[in-house]
Amino acid sequence: MPESKSHGHKKSINVLLFIGILFVAINLRPALASIGPLIEDIREATGLSSFMLGLLTTLPLIAFGAVSTLAPIFTRRFGIGGTLLGALSLLTIGIIIRSIDWIPALYFGTLLFGIAIAFGNVLMPSLTKSEFSSNSGFITSLYSATMAVGASMAAGLSVPLAHHYNLGWRGSLRVWAILSIVAFFVWLPQLWKLKKTSSSRSYFKALKHIGGSRLAWNVAIFMGLQSLTFYVILAWLPAILHSRGHDAEFSGWMLSISQATGIFGSLIIPILAGRKSDQRSIVTFLIIIEVIGLFGLLFPQLGPVFLWVSLIGFVLGGTFGLALLLIVMRSSDTESATELSGMAQSIGYLIAASGPIIFGSLFDFTGGWSYPLMLLIVIASCKLYVGLAAGRPGKV
Repeated sequence: MPESKSHGHKKSINVLLFIGILFVAINLRPALASIGPLIEDIREATGLSSFMLGLLTTLPLIAFGAVSTLAPIFTRRFGIGGTLLGALSLLTIGIIIRSIDWIPALYFGTLLFGIAIAFGNVLMPSLTKSEFSSNSGFITSLYSATMAVGASMAAGLSVPLAHHYNLGWRGSLRVWAILSIVAFFVWLPQLWKLKKTSSSRSYFKALKHIGGSRLAWNVAIFMGLQSLTFYVILAWLPAILHSRGHDAEFSGWMLSISQATGIFGSLIIPILAGRKSDQRSIVTFLIIIEVIGLFGLLFPQLGPVFLWVSLIGFVLGGTFGLALLLIVMRSSDTESATELSGMAQSIGYLIAASGPIIFGSLFDFTGGWSYPLMLLIVIASCKLYVGLAAGRPGKV
């Protein structure tokens, strides 16, 4: 009887933890996804160049790259519960500062919430490994899909909030602080429930060891290339469609559709991949679909735009969920999962950070979107190469 009672108590803690994870996850994309649909409003109000506008998406990625490897240091000092609670606080502060009517505040706030999101990105796989290791594919699919839900909401609602509800683009960006405040209070109980664990090895020694693993580098580069494409689409898809005569609201909804189909990719792919020890066939399938979608976007006369953005969205959701799952499946314990996650996301997001700026600068240089879109097709072939290596069974 006492054993049964204890088991029931443990189960309730896991349910509360899972709900907390979903609330954290839904906050890891809206602050970024709300920029793309409003890019023309921001350009008109501020006069910023395409390079500077691309920096609004790139700056958080630079923060991801710079901060991700430091996450294990914070978790050893404050625990995962305390580190995520601090990250949610910083996320709220960054969103509010970004909406202040001053150009430096726009960039400073963006940098702050980029740092906050970096901690969330790194610690989600660690929590999955430590608390839900027997159901890692299922849990990864749910929280990565929840991240896609947050991105889809922000992409679809940003323009209506700014225009129909007269909030303006700054007010539309500020709205997402409400969501992060709610997540703060939902996550608060985990400050005491998630206990700090002692480390079995030096952080810098572990970092040096994992940096010598070819498998770890393949996981990191796969993470980087899929993130590069994701953030390019997030930043520039509305502008691509706007240049072809579509209005801002339609362009924003097309971005929202791509994020919505990403939910299905995030749900389906990690579950399928989690049932296999070898993920190479799934990598191949996803890249083929991505190239089809990119060709459709490059040659819009081939079919309706919603079809191509739907395919691209599904793949981007799927490859992101797969990248997170690979971190869990290629690590041997919770500590190595945190270290691999930190390395993969640090290197990965530094790669991804170049995407929106290169893409926007290539448009400025060529005066069109054809060459930038062809660049994404080349990147997809590189992603296939490293994805096949990362998808092969093994442990870091």
